[in-house]
Formats: sequence, C-alpha cells, structure tokens
Amino acid sequence: MSFDNKKYRGKQSGGFDRGERGGKPYQKNRGYFTADDAEESTGGAVVGRNAVRELLKSGRAIDKIFVRKGDREGSIVVLVAEAIERGIPVIEAEKGKLDQLSDFAPHQGVVALAAEKEYCEVEDILAIAAERGEIPLIVISDGITDPYNLGALIRCAEGVGAHGLIIPKRRAVGLTPAVSKASAGAIEHLAIAKVANIASTIELLKKKGIWTYAAEAGGAAYYETDMSVPAAIVLGSEGEGVSDLVKKKCDYIVSIPMYGKVNSFNVSTAASVILAEASKQQRLKNK
Repeated sequence: MSFDNKKYRGKQSGGFDRGERGGKPYQKNRGYFTADDAEESTGGAVVGRNAVRELLKSGRAIDKIFVRKGDREGSIVVLVAEAIERGIPVIEAEKGKLDQLSDFAPHQGVVALAAEKEYCEVEDILAIAAERGEIPLIVISDGITDPYNLGALIRCAEGVGAHGLIIPKRRAVGLTPAVSKASAGAIEHLAIAKVANIASTIELLKKKGIWTYAAEAGGAAYYETDMSVPAAIVLGSEGEGVSDLVKKKCDYIVSIPMYGKVNSFNVSTAASVILAEASKQQRLKNK
C-alpha cells in the first residue's frame, strides 16, 4: 500500500495536516560571530584573500569564514560584506586560530571552510519524502560539535531511510572532510540542510504538518511513543543535549530507558536506537 499524501496534506502547499501552527521565517545572519562559534576541524580550508574571493564567486557551499580580529581594511571588507549578504557566518579570530586552520600557510587574515557537499533547503527534504511516497522522517542536529559524531549520525539517518538532516549554522560542526569520512560514504546519499535557527525551523516544520520529538532524558520511552506520523527527531549536542528553547518548541520528549551504570548514550548511538524505531513504525503504517 503506497503512502497517501492527501491524507496528511494541510492547507499549506507541501504540508501535512497536524493543525494550525505559528512560526517565523528563516533569518539571515547579519554580522560577525565570535571565536566561540568556531568549529575545530581544519579540513576543507581555503586560505588567502584571492582564494576566498574565487570560492565566493564559484557559488560553492561555505560553512564559515574566519577573519583576523580587527582586520577591517582593504579587500577583506569586500569579502566580509559578500559573505554576510549570502548568510555565511563570519567569525573574528586571533592570528593563532587562523594559523591553525591554515596549517600555518600564509593566510592574509582570512580562511574559509568549504562544505564537502552542497546543502539543500528544508523544502527539498520534504519533497524527497513526497517523491518516494513515504511518511517524512527528518533528523535535526541541535549543536553537535564533534565531526565524528555528526558523521556517525549521518550514517544512522541514511541507514534507516530518513529523508534528510538539518544542522545549524552556528556553534556546530559543518560538512567537513572529517565528517564525510566518519559517515563512511553516507553523506553522498543524504540530503542535508543548514539553517540559521533551529527553533524557527521547527516552527516551519510544524506549519508543514511535521511532529517534532526531542531525544532527551525525562521523556516517554521511545518504544511507547507514536512516531508513525510525519516526524522530525531532534538530537542535542554532546555536552548540553537539546537546548531549552528547542526542547520547548518540540511536541514530545522521548527517552531511552537506561538500566546500567551509565546514564546516557553517545548521540549517534542514541540516534540509531530512536531512528530505527521511528522508521519501523512509519513503514508498518505505510504498508
């Protein structure tokens, strides 16, 4: 039995009927961030003003651009302005950070980190589910900073048949070579969107009829929770988990009961358990 999109379709184009929801549109980043927003991976670095200028011209996806703190003269001002206009995070950093990112190659005060693959839009992920005739299953990463964890999460998501992954622009790792390697090739088969604000994106998904589930302690057991509906599973950062703001935006909190001495799983391990259950429920419903 194929999935009947009309059964879930709401009043808005491409939506799924789950009731009226409010929400705010995406917001472009409009200024400098701090070094606290930086990822530590040095992979995929494009070094120097001319190289970064050509990278911007190419239209290739760029995760972040680092500029030397206080350097706001000459051609670098033009590069920064173009990056901000395109919504690319620009991060001021000390010279030592730029030296590290460039592997001590001459960087002229600017280093860009280019993505390993092109990002898509959130709408594209929903379109993939519709094209397959399947109930949408989306994974949301709320601030994962370790490239190996993100790579493993990508592999989990692709393995269970999720239709896409959503990651934030700030305070999180992007699609670096280390992430690509950790995904063991799965990155090539999964649609990945990068957004300015996870909380606003959840509101957008709600308007499209997607139910959201935060994977956090203190919630209902994942195997006792109905995830057979159009669903987005939110996984938090390694240290902080799902942020309070994002958690409040979610419809449900789901947990993995723990019976041993440790009180939690690694984020990618937890993702594999919960996503496998969500995928099973959806496929049983879709028969």
